[in-house]
Amino acid sequence: MIEESPSAADAAPPARFDSLALDPKLLRAVTDAGYQFMTPIQAKAIPIVLAGKDVMGAAQTGTGKTAAFSLPLLQRMLGHENGSASPARHPVRALVLAPTRELADQVAANVRSYAKHSQLRVACVFGGIDMAPQTAELKRGVEVLIATPGRLLDHIQAKNCQLNQVEYVVLDEADRMLDIGFLPDLQRILSYLPKSRQTLLFSATFSTEIKRLAQSYLQQPELVEVARPNATASTVEQRFYSVSDDDKRRAVRHVLRERSLSQAIVFVNSKLGAARLARSFERDGLNTAALHGDKSQDERLKALDAFKRGEVDLLVATDVAARGLDIADLPAVFNFDIPFNAEDYVHRIGRTGRAGASGLAVSLVTRDDSRLVADIEKLIRRKIDLEALELDSDRPPRRRRDEGWQDEGRRDDERSPAAQAAEYRPRRSPEAARAADPFFDRPYEADPNAEPTWENATAATPPAASRSSLSRFIKPKRKVATLLGGKVPV
Repeated sequence: MIEESPSAADAAPPARFDSLALDPKLLRAVTDAGYQFMTPIQAKAIPIVLAGKDVMGAAQTGTGKTAAFSLPLLQRMLGHENGSASPARHPVRALVLAPTRELADQVAANVRSYAKHSQLRVACVFGGIDMAPQTAELKRGVEVLIATPGRLLDHIQAKNCQLNQVEYVVLDEADRMLDIGFLPDLQRILSYLPKSRQTLLFSATFSTEIKRLAQSYLQQPELVEVARPNATASTVEQRFYSVSDDDKRRAVRHVLRERSLSQAIVFVNSKLGAARLARSFERDGLNTAALHGDKSQDERLKALDAFKRGEVDLLVATDVAARGLDIADLPAVFNFDIPFNAEDYVHRIGRTGRAGASGLAVSLVTRDDSRLVADIEKLIRRKIDLEALELDSDRPPRRRRDEGWQDEGRRDDERSPAAQAAEYRPRRSPEAARAADPFFDRPYEADPNAEPTWENATAATPPAASRSSLSRFIKPKRKVATLLGGKVPV
């Protein structure tokens, strides 16, 4: 176990990447990415991974766990790099498993940037899109494979990839994979791998189930923790506002205006709620995109990319966006719905305040959320104080009949119904009044000399075959076929 006191960690200067025993190709890629100093989790984990030991890494989200496991693995695999075109010379040597498509795609982008000056091949496979392009890439051979468990099993069953030469396995955000039911898939995948391998498990939180998983598949792992488990980042300002369900949308708009926020992620608990809320914010004039599991992978990636480019103001998302997504300079997140799982709160607010930047996390609490807020208090070990939020009225006041403006909700019952109706009658502009046709605008006036034709009109004489004592307004019975219940003619 590697652990330092907070005071010692704060006093020690940050270590530089060039102080590590990394290949110049990797150091060049790190410099291209703009990195100079290592984060605490990187400074502690990278030397252990380079030594070939299994690692359980726990750190606050946004502290650089991806580089902490990918850089040392790439360093160890550089001995296998080659320029051969034969797929047999490029077997899968490192396997990274991620719980969501977005996280897998992001990890793959980071690993590709670190390996861009080498000849190591990197591929990423996940569900929601066609398997054919992924199959073609796997057939050409890859050294580093990033995948979601479900799609990887599909490729294994289709014999598109072989995992018998895997030397390194990374379980990223393993607690999330267990939460969404990937444990059987993980066990099946790990059964295909060689027994002799290096296994790394990185996550922002460590539950009892995660520790049990580590005991089964990791061999004498080193525990690396740079923060108390389930702790929230100190750079994130956390505010809890007591509001009603009907005022939640107004509360989001109010905080956006008050804090002059350019962008934010709004988290909800359901896919249907995310779609509806996104449409509501669109009607309010905010450029909004929705991100949830019912959208295709292409739609999800386009929405996320548009948000990262600043083309979208609000990203309304379920917890598929709560884990591992790295969005630079995100100023705020909103918990429109308090999460059912308290650990998801830590991951949600971890989307802001990343890499030492400041951020704002706003949670909208109703009367029904008291138990969920108590669970968050217990998890983060902090007393939560609910604040009242004074909301400005978004509805315009009504104009009085005579002068000024009338406050919202006030009625003048002394006026006649005609006067009240005239108050709300739409008024035309002078241009529209000049263009109007007075004949069509004139109200209907009955002609006093006209006689009602329907009273004096004589009834038309019915045909002889249909004459009877019945009124002329009663229609004769229709003939019905015998097969449909009609009478047989005599």
